[in-house]
Amino acid sequence: MARLQDKVAIVTGAAGGIGLGTAKLFAEEGAKVVVGDVQFDLLTEEAAKIKEEGGDITSLYLDTASEDSWKEAVQKTLETYGRIDILVNNAGIHIPNKILETSLDEWHQVMNINGTGYFLGMREVIPEMQKNGHGSIINIASISALTGTGAASGNGTAYSAAKGAVRSLTKHVAAHFAEEHIRANSIFPGPIKTPIMGERQKTIKEDNKNDVPLPPHHGEASDIAYAALYYASEESRFVTGDETVIDGGSVL
Repeated sequence: MARLQDKVAIVTGAAGGIGLGTAKLFAEEGAKVVVGDVQFDLLTEEAAKIKEEGGDITSLYLDTASEDSWKEAVQKTLETYGRIDILVNNAGIHIPNKILETSLDEWHQVMNINGTGYFLGMREVIPEMQKNGHGSIINIASISALTGTGAASGNGTAYSAAKGAVRSLTKHVAAHFAEEHIRANSIFPGPIKTPIMGERQKTIKEDNKNDVPLPPHHGEASDIAYAALYYASEESRFVTGDETVIDGGSVL
């Protein structure tokens, strides 16, 4: 049997990269997947491809920094599938500025999407998981929450701070909702070849040779998606507050 047969999952930031890779894998494993992104045209194109392969998928415009947008996304998910079993908080942006170069507007922009967006997603979804008597939350953090240098920090002051907040939020939820069988775990990607890297995708292998011991010196979206699949499935039913680092040895 597929590992997520008939489970209902929301995946944010799913128009590309880790979010899209996770949505594809979840659909292959039998989940009913609701994908959200602000890049709605691209999202619907990618969702159509998954549907053509037999996946049960619904696409929504979702601005994760907006409380109203989250409420609407949850309501539409319930209207379509009746419940929510899994949340993958993944949507994010990166501004590669060090602290003295970071404007207050840039700080707020990154923190709102990469931090507040995760908080809002969990706050809106957890009550529905409580009604089910179970749930799995997977938060995509970053090794930039663990180290200030190296291949994944990208000099992003606000990015690192937001991902550190995600780590703490995940622990908080894991501790406070375990009795209700709601689990929360986080994944810490290192350098992953995704659209958020922009032009650096072309040189990522060479750029990371000195920082990432394990060839090919970068990961793919599927490397993160398989970890998310484990956390989403019943295989991890006794796992909460866990942290998985997937970085090719960057922080050894």
